[in-house]
Amino acid sequence: MTQRALPDSVAHHFILRLTPSFAHPFIQLARLDRPIGWWLLLLPCWWSSLLAAIAAQQAPRFDHLLLFMIGAIAMRGAGCTYNDMIDREIDAHVERTKMRPLPSGAVSLTAAKLFLLLQASIGALVLLSFNIFTIALGLGSLLIIAIYPFMKRITSWPQAVLGLAFAYGGLMGWAAFFGTLSWPAIACYLSAVLWTMGYDTIYALQDARDDAIIGVRSTARLFGGHVKIALAILYGLTLICLSAALWGVNAGIASYCGLALFAFHLLWQIYTLDLALPQRALSLFRSNKSAGLLICAGLLVDVALHISPLF
Repeated sequence: MTQRALPDSVAHHFILRLTPSFAHPFIQLARLDRPIGWWLLLLPCWWSSLLAAIAAQQAPRFDHLLLFMIGAIAMRGAGCTYNDMIDREIDAHVERTKMRPLPSGAVSLTAAKLFLLLQASIGALVLLSFNIFTIALGLGSLLIIAIYPFMKRITSWPQAVLGLAFAYGGLMGWAAFFGTLSWPAIACYLSAVLWTMGYDTIYALQDARDDAIIGVRSTARLFGGHVKIALAILYGLTLICLSAALWGVNAGIASYCGLALFAFHLLWQIYTLDLALPQRALSLFRSNKSAGLLICAGLLVDVALHISPLF
């Protein structure tokens, strides 16, 4: 029997149509039917790698971009599996999450552990494809990933910890290109941290009522009726840091055009957010894939215009 679609999954996602029903709970556990997560993990990697290409006045490392995609899919799935293992009792009391594979019983804890190991192994193989500095840097993210699921129990800022983890690609792309870090990469990373805090605050609005009942903390609950002001601050700082990163690599007009479109997208999110309609939060959260790709497009055009030959 086919596993019931979850509230935040993409309806009729092709991967569910192409796989047997017994695999569906594992697909849902890894969120493969909800690709927005790995896109948001991937985009800072691409920002950083393309910034490095501009700084080096060289063609982009398309092999790196592909490896980052594979790694993002695997590690996002591993992170979600780990998070669901830790949160399975909490998820059972939240309307949006109670039918996830672990709290619903569709996947056993033992099976989830084995699935986690498989996904982490794929991520490890991708990491080992890079230079020694990048490998060591990537291993440093594991501590942040490990502590994140517990943050909602002890702080109202779990989105900040998620940002530190999800934005880590802002360092990795540059490190893979150069084998070291420079301050534009740090600025890129900080911009992605702040961006993540913003869009995950929007995402958390869906659960704010249930979270208040069971005692789970979030920036959505912390900001309350002032969430739009908080988002304006977070997104404003995002733009400042990203502008600094572009300035640091002597980016051209195309990169700044991408940044301007990105800024308009963030403003649109804040303007159209309706606190009385938490279901609107999911569509706005998902729209950040398009927002992040605007930055990538600007950086790619910048490379195409200023680096010769491109390949």
